[in-house]
Amino acid sequence: MGNSLFNTIQSQSAGFSKGQKLIAKYICEEYDKAAFMTASKLGKTVGVSESTVVRFATELGYDGYPALQKAVQEMIRNRLTSVQRIDVACSRIGDDEVLESVLGSDVDKIRHTLSEVSKENFDKAVEMICSASKIYILGARSAEALAVFLGYYLKLIFKNVVVIDPSNESDTLAQMMHVDSEACVIGISFPRYCNSAIAALKFANTKSANIIAITDSMSSPLVQYSECSLIAQSDMLSIVDSLVAPMSMINALIVAAIKRNKNEVSETFRRLEEIWDEYDIYQKPEESVQ
Repeated sequence: MGNSLFNTIQSQSAGFSKGQKLIAKYICEEYDKAAFMTASKLGKTVGVSESTVVRFATELGYDGYPALQKAVQEMIRNRLTSVQRIDVACSRIGDDEVLESVLGSDVDKIRHTLSEVSKENFDKAVEMICSASKIYILGARSAEALAVFLGYYLKLIFKNVVVIDPSNESDTLAQMMHVDSEACVIGISFPRYCNSAIAALKFANTKSANIIAITDSMSSPLVQYSECSLIAQSDMLSIVDSLVAPMSMINALIVAAIKRNKNEVSETFRRLEEIWDEYDIYQKPEESVQ
């Protein structure tokens, strides 16, 4: 998407007006700022009218400026450094708006994910998980927390679940040496996409494994190696990765898997409750009353 936009701008640049050339230059050089500017603000920044910005978008073949803006946002998903993310996030959120902005944004991501997710893909992912001889889960960097959470619950449902340590790429692949066509491999990664997650799914693909990608976009590099992709919105421009929507997706997978194996899971938790009670793992209700 990003290279395509750059190529489009470059290929049509000879026919641009003076104002359009200023817009094109700013988008190519300051894409992290341009991605979240209104047409009016972008025009003021480069010294042209809002209507010139809108005409520039249609000149490139977009339906309007919002479509061009979305293309720029897609372009930068895996380009921004941590420092750039901090700068952009701080410019978008006022000092007195942090709580409302972050929680409101997370709510929007869950709603958007729910409206866009493929029910067919979700059901297919549940079937792949429940029918696998062994389940491998890998989440890189901040997404590792999602992998650990998913692995914790799947281990209570299934016997052969492995949460991969992604800290070293060669060790990651060594942990997957027994992956075969009967295994299910779940890869989790969001911008900036981590090479260890991409390499793991690529390796699993060569072993004809059943692969599920939990990621943010169909343009994610994980998708090309997956048989089933679950798309959940994340915030590429937050100072920290917003993984609320992916966590909700994972919660739904866990609940669906439990429902598919209700009797076995109930027996497992019955035995766990006995162990927890015997070893005082949790505070008893009467102990919490003072």
